[in-house]
Amino acid sequence: MPSMVQSSKPRTQRRFRFSAPLHMRQHFLHAHLDKALRAKLKIKTRAVQISKGDTVKVMVGKKRGASGKVIAVNLRTGRIFIDSVLRKNAKGKELPIPIAVSNVYITDLNLGDRVRAAKLKVAVVPVKAEKEQKQPATAATAAPAATAPKPEPVQAQQLVVQKPQPAAVQPQQTTNK
Repeated sequence: MPSMVQSSKPRTQRRFRFSAPLHMRQHFLHAHLDKALRAKLKIKTRAVQISKGDTVKVMVGKKRGASGKVIAVNLRTGRIFIDSVLRKNAKGKELPIPIAVSNVYITDLNLGDRVRAAKLKVAVVPVKAEKEQKQPATAATAAPAATAPKPEPVQAQQLVVQKPQPAAVQPQQTTNK
């Protein structure tokens, strides 16, 4: 497994980035944070790894000024896909355009991930599922909802895994005949 390249040769650095495994390519996908966001969250680091759900703004290219949520991150190519940056293919279907991470900056972070929030030393923001959002009430659904109280969401229990104890080895009894 290759470690981070320490060579000053451009050829060696290009070869390392091209042949790097995916878990190391994650470190190549950092983008700058908006100054207002850094001040609001009191984050001292200038760049943070881009994650699905972040809100970004495009700085370079034809789509300059467009902003939207990241819908996918491709570690192999180092590109991200934004929900508002689309183009039509020959059949008329709208597809997201891949954009290089270096051409965007982050305007809002997705802090629903506890590990990411802990790494940035920021409080976790709970993410609401789309199912929990309010839907327009109809006459058939309004009456039962008013009479019955809404059940509380069930919290996930932590799974405690215990290692199995090794079985005691009993000495074999030999019989001499």
